[in-house]
Amino acid sequence: GWDEDTDDDLRADIEDLIDDEMLDDDSIEVMDAVLLWWRDGDGDLVDALVDAIGPLAEGGFIWVVSPKTGKDWYVDPSVIAEAAPTAGLSQTKVITLGDWSGVRLETRARGKR
Repeated sequence: GWDEDTDDDLRADIEDLIDDEMLDDDSIEVMDAVLLWWRDGDGDLVDALVDAIGPLAEGGFIWVVSPKTGKDWYVDPSVIAEAAPTAGLSQTKVITLGDWSGVRLETRARGKR
């Protein structure tokens, strides 16, 4: 979901934190975490989440990052809350990231521990 409207400062901060570059969505490597930029109108969130689970390492998680409520293309939090269990995920945390909101999702098996 990376595009011109995403927060490059956030991406740079994450790369500083992990001391490496983030992988693109076409990477075939196993990943510890997926950062999924998501906006209203991007398509089917359940399908995107299922696709994002594929490259996750055991114990990995997904951050769905969408524009904050009231911003252009914002995603109602209920959309993420409803899509997560359908994709086999549990919502574990919600944070604010500037003009974006982040929702951390984990596989249900991990979320039950």
